[in-house]
Amino acid sequence: MMGMRTLGELCRRAALPAAFALALAAAGLAGCASTSPRFRAGYPAERAGGISRTKELSGVRAIKARPWEDEPLPGALNRDHVLLEIVSLLGVPYEYGGADRGGMDCSAFTEAVYGNALRLRLPRSTSDQYREGTEIGRDRLRFGDLVFFNTTGESPSHVGVYIEDDLFAHASVSYGVTISSMESSYYRDRFIGARRIIR
Repeated sequence: MMGMRTLGELCRRAALPAAFALALAAAGLAGCASTSPRFRAGYPAERAGGISRTKELSGVRAIKARPWEDEPLPGALNRDHVLLEIVSLLGVPYEYGGADRGGMDCSAFTEAVYGNALRLRLPRSTSDQYREGTEIGRDRLRFGDLVFFNTTGESPSHVGVYIEDDLFAHASVSYGVTISSMESSYYRDRFIGARRIIR
C-alpha cells in the first residue's frame, strides 16, 4: 500500500485542494474496507488549505446536492481501488500513444484505472470507449463513470474518470495525469457525454 508520505507528495504535485487530498488519504487508509465513505469537500473561494488553487481547479463552484451520488455503488465498482489507482498515477506525464508510467494519453489512463483497479478491460481508443456501457446524462453522473469531451474538433477526443462533486481524473496534455473540475469553462463547454461501464 502507498505510504502517507508518498500520497501527500502526489497530492501536492497535482495541486489538489487540501480537503480533496485528505479524502484521498482517507480512502487509502480504508484499504480493507469494501467501500470508503464518499467524500464531499467544500472549497473556499480562492484558497484551499492555505495553498492557492491551480488553473485546473479554478472553475470549482459551490457543491450542489446530488442525492444519486449517495446511492450505493455496484459491488464490482470498488471506490478504494479506483481512488488508489488514480492517486498512484497522478503526475504521470502526458504522451500521445503512451500507455505506461513513463507517459500516457487520456484513453490509456482510463484503460489503466479500469484494468488495474477493477480488472475490467476497456478498448484502447477514446472513440471505442465512448461506445461502451450505458449513456448517462450530465446531471446523473456517479463515481466511476467515463466522461467525454471534444477538445480537438474531433468528437470524442478526450476521456476521464468522474470522481464526484464535478471533479474528474484524466491525463491532460498540459498537466499530465491530474484532477480537474467539469465546471471550469474549458471542460464545461467541451463536454459531450458520459458512459456508465459498471451498473
